[in-house]
Amino acid sequence: MKDVIVVVGAGQIGQAIARRVGAGKHVLLASLKEDEAIATAQAFLNAGFQVSTAVADVSCRESVQALVKTATSLGNISGLIHAAGVSPSQAPIEAILKVDLYGTALVLELFGAVMAPGGAGIVIASQSGHRLPALTPEQDGALATTAVEDLLKLDFLQPAQVRDELHAYQLSKRGNSLRVMAEAVRWGRRGARVNTISPGIIITPLANDELSGPRGASYRRMIDGCPVGRAGTPDEVGQLAALLMGPDGSFITGSDFLMDGGVTAAFKFGDLAQPLAQP
Repeated sequence: MKDVIVVVGAGQIGQAIARRVGAGKHVLLASLKEDEAIATAQAFLNAGFQVSTAVADVSCRESVQALVKTATSLGNISGLIHAAGVSPSQAPIEAILKVDLYGTALVLELFGAVMAPGGAGIVIASQSGHRLPALTPEQDGALATTAVEDLLKLDFLQPAQVRDELHAYQLSKRGNSLRVMAEAVRWGRRGARVNTISPGIIITPLANDELSGPRGASYRRMIDGCPVGRAGTPDEVGQLAALLMGPDGSFITGSDFLMDGGVTAAFKFGDLAQPLAQP
C-alpha cells in the first residue's frame, strides 16, 4: 500500500511542510473549507504530487473519525501534519479552545491509533505558548493527559478563568506542546514519533489578520524588535518539519521547537521586555 501524508489544515504552513515530505506519497489535504482544499490540491497536482482532498472540522469527533477512515483507505499513514487553528483575532474564546486545544488533542488521539510504524507527526503550536506564565504541575498534567472529551471541562479553562482571546490562545498552544509530549509515549508503542513546532510570526493569511487587527502594533513591534529583525516564511517552517519527520530526526519525539526569530528571547532579555508605549 502507498504511504499517506495527512495534512489537517491546508493553509500555507501545512502546504509548505507537505511539499517537503510528500514527494512519492499520497497527500491527503483536509480543510474546513472545501474550496480551499480543492484549490490547494490543484496546485499540488500541477507540481506532480499525488493528492486528494477531504473536508474536516477538527472540533467535531465524527468529522475527524471520517477523516481517519478516508486516510486509512488510501494506504499506510506515514505522516501527519496538523496545522489547523484560529488566532486571537479570528475567533472568540470558546472557539479558540474548541479548535486549537480540543481539536488538536482529538486529532492526536485518533490518528495516533492508526499511524504506521516509522511514521511521524508534526503539530503547529505557537510562540504564544512560551510566553504564558508558568502553570502549576497539576495544570500541566491536566492539559497533557485529560481525556479528550473532558478537556474543556477543566476548571482553569472556564470563562471566569480565561481573560481574553489571547489568553485562550496561549493556553491552547501551551496545551498543544504538553499534549504532544504525552502522546509521544503512546505513539512510541506503535513505532511512531510526534513533535511540535512553535513558530513566531510567519507571514500567512492568519498572521496578516493579526497584523491588521487590534494587536497589530504589538505584532509589528515583535517583528522589528526581534534579533532576526523580520518575520518568517512558511518554507522555513517546512525545512524544520522535514528534518523532524525524516530519518535525520529519528531520535526526536515528544519535543517542542521554538522558531520565532528570537522574539521570546527579546521578551525575556531584550528591548521587547519594555512595555508597548501607549498613544
